Amino acid sequence: MTTLKASLVLAFGLAAGLSNTHAATEIVVATVNNGHMIEMQKLTPHFEKAFPDIKVKWVTLEEGTLRSRVTTDIATKGGQFDVMTIGMYETPIWGKKGWLKELQPGAAYDVDDLLPAMRNGLSVDGKLFAAPFYGESSMLMYRKDLTDKAGVKFADRPTWNDVRDAAAKIHDPKNGVYGICLRGKPGWGDNMAFLSTMANSFGAQWFDMSWKPQLESKAWKDAVTFYVDLLKKYGPPGSSANSFNEILALYNEGKCGMWIDATIAASFITDPKQSKVADKVAFAQGPYAVTQKGANWLWAWALAIPAGTKNTDAAQKFITWATSKDYINLVGKEKGWASVPTGTRKSTYANPEFMKAARFAAAEKAAIDSANPNDSTLPKSPYVGVQFAAIPEFQAIGIAVGQQMSSALAGKTTVDAALKASQTAADREMRKGGYYK
Repeated sequence: MTTLKASLVLAFGLAAGLSNTHAATEIVVATVNNGHMIEMQKLTPHFEKAFPDIKVKWVTLEEGTLRSRVTTDIATKGGQFDVMTIGMYETPIWGKKGWLKELQPGAAYDVDDLLPAMRNGLSVDGKLFAAPFYGESSMLMYRKDLTDKAGVKFADRPTWNDVRDAAAKIHDPKNGVYGICLRGKPGWGDNMAFLSTMANSFGAQWFDMSWKPQLESKAWKDAVTFYVDLLKKYGPPGSSANSFNEILALYNEGKCGMWIDATIAASFITDPKQSKVADKVAFAQGPYAVTQKGANWLWAWALAIPAGTKNTDAAQKFITWATSKDYINLVGKEKGWASVPTGTRKSTYANPEFMKAARFAAAEKAAIDSANPNDSTLPKSPYVGVQFAAIPEFQAIGIAVGQQMSSALAGKTTVDAALKASQTAADREMRKGGYYK
């Protein structure tokens, strides 16, 4: 077994004992303030020891602030950051515009070990423009003790009708248990990430092949009506203000019978240090209505090099280290296998230590493998993306539609009125973007 240091030497062809006679190159890494990234910062001394001529400076930001700062920097070629944490939404757009450097990590990195869904979602024309740090899809997480008591058995991939029927049976608000918890807080990455996958499974799409928004279609109306009814009958009060973190807290307190959300949640709700129901959780694939296409999302937080950097070589070395097999092994050794960043490499799921520690792993990998951002809707669509459309205009459209959907859920407007206002907002953005007149 090679040590991390030795394997890094092999990977990068650098002498580990390189003398530090010249000034070190400082690289600035912009990242999001979540658990896996905070762990990466703590492990940075391992990188700096292997590469004594490189020093890493961290800029850690809340998700919304990060998006705003990196978008401004990259569009203006500001050169403020050498490594950026971006996602599957930005990567294909920015890669096509020439705003990112192509990643060429070398043979020892084993690009073919990256899960195909992750590699494809972060590539443009077969060229890798960001390396996945952790990846996720979405799936159904449920309280098996409650479903067993109610006599409910889920198929590997249940239907939305199955989920509704189960919610009705396990809903017990008098005893503090709600049948189902789902995102309702407005935002393109909040309620619309979830609602897009639900709508896909009802046969909906964001845009037709002429880029015309389709938000008043029967499929969108069916999906949103089902969603609003489901949460009004069997969801917790105040669902229109809930996103991932709020529902995670409810679930860990034992208040949610079911939850459909990011696969990354599984590691938290099965952790007895965080969850009161850790030993009672089971998993199934994301539910569907008329099609399984696009029924579960695909996302990666990934590391990329902006075109404006003057430290390409050092940035490439850092990204290669942070997204390597060696890094995953390092976290496994230092923090335990249930804490490693998941959803990126085949080798992680081939590791018996990981599979033993993470009982959600098989369901998580099945969800990731089944998501296809190039074919995520029943009618043919012109865009890439499962829970978003990878075009610059989508961010504004997703925010506007998310506000309407949250209002419908809160009972402030009807589903029809919310979809009509959404269609108008989307149409305005697409005309402004020059997609049609």
